[in-house]
Amino acid sequence: MKAYHSYVERRYVQFSFIHKLSKRQSSILKTKKLNHMKDNKNYPKSFSHIGITVPNINEAVKFYSEVMGWYIIMEPSKVKKEKETAIGRMCIDVFGNDWEEFEIAHLATSDGIGIELFCFKNGIKEAPEFNPFNTGLFHFCVQDPNIGELIEKIVSYGGKQRMPIRQYYPNEKPFSMCYVEDPFGIVFEIYTHSYELTYSPGAYTK
Repeated sequence: MKAYHSYVERRYVQFSFIHKLSKRQSSILKTKKLNHMKDNKNYPKSFSHIGITVPNINEAVKFYSEVMGWYIIMEPSKVKKEKETAIGRMCIDVFGNDWEEFEIAHLATSDGIGIELFCFKNGIKEAPEFNPFNTGLFHFCVQDPNIGELIEKIVSYGGKQRMPIRQYYPNEKPFSMCYVEDPFGIVFEIYTHSYELTYSPGAYTK
């Protein structure tokens, strides 16, 4: 029994040392990364959030939180056009003067990307026709390895599947994609794997 306790103590000391070393290495890597970003003015910028205008803020929050599983950071609230508040002045700068108030909600994905939902009283309530040939943003993309299940859920909530699920490298790699619509006609894409894996040759084999 004494020998067993001695073994456990030795293993604990070894584990503690490895854990401390791992934390130290992680800290060194973080420091190097921060220093690199300070010194290199051309470092890759991170993605913060996307803004989506929807016809009904409550229905949109329900869809994106229940179907996509995104966290609700801020429940729907109203913003008024007023010069007395910082947010009011900010929104006047962004939207101009042709509005009185709007509703806004904030959600976040599992990797911390923000989803900013807007709902205005004025404006067209139908999504514009899908036209990727014109200059401008025409889709965003989410990632889920269970692409078929997600599509079924999107459709069950009133969305649409715009095409069959396709594979980038059939019989070689399981990278799949599909274009869908949310219930409001907003088009987006689904990937099964990360962007880097999908477009890195030889990065992943079946």
